[in-house]
Amino acid sequence: MQKELVILGAGESGVGAALLAKAKGVPVFVSDQGLIAPRFKAELEACQIPFEEGGHTQSRVLQAQEVVKSPGIPDSAPLIQAIEAAGIAVISDIELAGRYTQAHIIGITGSNGKTTTTLWLHHVLKGAGLDAVLSGNVGVSPCRELAQRDPALFVMELSSFQLDRMYHFKVDTAIITNITPDHLDRYNYQFEHYVQSKLRILQNQGAEDAFIWWQEDPALNKFLKSDSTPGRRLTFSMNAPAAAYVDGDQLVVTSGSTTLKMPVQDLALQGRHNLYNAMSVALAALEAGAPVDAIIEGLSTFKGVAHRLENCGEMNGVLYINDSKATNVNSTWYALESMNRPVIWIAGGTDKGNQYDELHELAAQKVKALICMGVDNAKLMKAFGGLVPVVESTASMQAALSAARRIASPGDVVLLSPACASFDLFKNYEHRGDLFRQMVSVID
Repeated sequence: MQKELVILGAGESGVGAALLAKAKGVPVFVSDQGLIAPRFKAELEACQIPFEEGGHTQSRVLQAQEVVKSPGIPDSAPLIQAIEAAGIAVISDIELAGRYTQAHIIGITGSNGKTTTTLWLHHVLKGAGLDAVLSGNVGVSPCRELAQRDPALFVMELSSFQLDRMYHFKVDTAIITNITPDHLDRYNYQFEHYVQSKLRILQNQGAEDAFIWWQEDPALNKFLKSDSTPGRRLTFSMNAPAAAYVDGDQLVVTSGSTTLKMPVQDLALQGRHNLYNAMSVALAALEAGAPVDAIIEGLSTFKGVAHRLENCGEMNGVLYINDSKATNVNSTWYALESMNRPVIWIAGGTDKGNQYDELHELAAQKVKALICMGVDNAKLMKAFGGLVPVVESTASMQAALSAARRIASPGDVVLLSPACASFDLFKNYEHRGDLFRQMVSVID
């Protein structure tokens, strides 16, 4: 009897993996520590895929041929330790997907900007008429798509946790937007371990493949080796020489014999961080064979990403910006850097080993008041208490916005850019941002 493929976690990635295994005739069993969402449970039942919820039956899991692990389960979990001690391979859903596709894979990773870059690139490729599927951390599970068909292109946002369990999967066009400290609690607080995790996106490339990266990235310049990839290295920078750069008011992007030029002011999203994102998108789109005119059109018509510098409206002369997706220091740096009004800054949450020094200069220049929002705000208050005129400590979104309304004057901006994870007070960063947006809309 053929051993089972065991899948730990029944979210989008886990259920997608189960559907693919079922479609390929692989015996599969799904196990979730918590309760499975009704829509996913219905899918498993409809396909007659056995599952359990509310805990793992370790004896059955340890009989697996192989285990697909949800990215949210840390390697330090006792069950994962037991699986590896038993000599059973643990992979990500991305690794499983790679066994059943001939698609051109565009993989996007990085500490900041990867979701915007992924969605923007998919928008450009679809506008160009290409058969591109949005997948990975956003969109559908690639396994779910492959259970039905194999598309021409996958545009995948890849987290470090997915890359950690990716071994033979090949990324044809790899993008690393940037690497700054993040998720260090999952990497023994060793930045180098986190960087090496990101670099796994390059591990199976060939000479025909491409690697797109920020030319001035300190971490990549330190840790990228000559043998990290045999692929072509296409860099982006504010200045030439680079494959993508700015010449006066023009964005210039070259891949092979093709060059794209367009005014920077025509980009759908503004700010230096979005200019870098646009450079990555344009390079990857050229690599995928999209026509120049279609790329320019897509670069100018993209609508942006919820929870990333999302304009939530102006109330009583005060602008409200939802940047809840800024869960690390560097992402918040870009948010503050792009502000051109006095800032009432709402920050705080679950600290991931943050060092706030790089925000000090911007805080001193731009922040009118800092509102700390979290269960434990001591570290944040200590880091900025001497730099800004007002510091308040709050333990709810309602309290944080009430404090912001008291402090803000017409012409100010209230910026939710936490620099921290959300799990002390909220389900996730989307929940945090949704509450901000909803509460802003009812301000009288």
